Amino acid sequence: MGVIEQSDMLLDSGLGHGTRLLLRNKRLLAGPSSAPSLLFVHGATYAASLVFDYDIDGQSWMDRLARGGFDVWCVDLPGYGGAERPPAMADPAADHPPLTPTAEAAAATLRAVRQILESRGVPRLHLIGYSWGTAICGGLAAAHPEVVDRLVLLGALWTGVTGRTVNTTADGLAAHRDVDAAAASARWVINLEPAQIAAVVPPGRIDAWVANTLASDGGLAPAGELRVPAGVVADIQRFWLNGTPTYEPRQISAPSLVIMGEWDHETTPAQGWEVFQRLTAATTRRYVVIGCGTHSLPLENEGPALFAEVELFLTA
Repeated sequence: MGVIEQSDMLLDSGLGHGTRLLLRNKRLLAGPSSAPSLLFVHGATYAASLVFDYDIDGQSWMDRLARGGFDVWCVDLPGYGGAERPPAMADPAADHPPLTPTAEAAAATLRAVRQILESRGVPRLHLIGYSWGTAICGGLAAAHPEVVDRLVLLGALWTGVTGRTVNTTADGLAAHRDVDAAAASARWVINLEPAQIAAVVPPGRIDAWVANTLASDGGLAPAGELRVPAGVVADIQRFWLNGTPTYEPRQISAPSLVIMGEWDHETTPAQGWEVFQRLTAATTRRYVVIGCGTHSLPLENEGPALFAEVELFLTA
């Protein structure tokens, strides 16, 4: 088993407030220079470094992909995880407009993509978007097909969002929102019966991950809470709840995989199917549902099944 090399850099997000995003890389030490590059893009609440680089049973998904010969990257957008916080996040939420909306997140992600391509001297990379990140990556793949090799949409967001797990009324016009441990834990197992919860995660995993995630806040939120930008909430109100997506899947030409958890009650399998049906220009398209998986599938018992399906798609 090879040794994994990790490097972190802070990159100017280009969003005008001087805030830098985190770009993390993992690859085998002295690995082949031809290793294909891929980038993880996170969802609305939790940073990529807290999901895709979270150690479970000795390795994260990023570790697994690095050991499998990939040049693996993840981006934490401004206001999330290891990225810098916009100054407005320290002020009362009502004092500023929503931070890091989808259009700004996509622009910052494109800067990260171009940084990776330049540093590796390659024309394209694989994109893996998760939840809100599927809208970001889907939009990039549609607008910039020249930089995307293959596209994975995990927990694909589409119209029909109901706001079950995100407060879309109180926070939509505010700069940021705070999430506490109870809300984070409840969101993971929303609408699940006890037997389903037992099938999804072993005892203690939810509490351990929630504690690790809330510890990343940096002191902006009240003790025991996590503060995140609310731009995505404003976009849900303005676009998704009104039946208006922020990108058009029909404009995506890259080979695309839509992969969903059977028990995902946030971005449902039905939403993923809607996205898949619109990928009419993709040179290859696949739709996969992983049984006994929720919206937090990468962190669950069926995570290895997810990983295997994605790796199969990326190497086909």
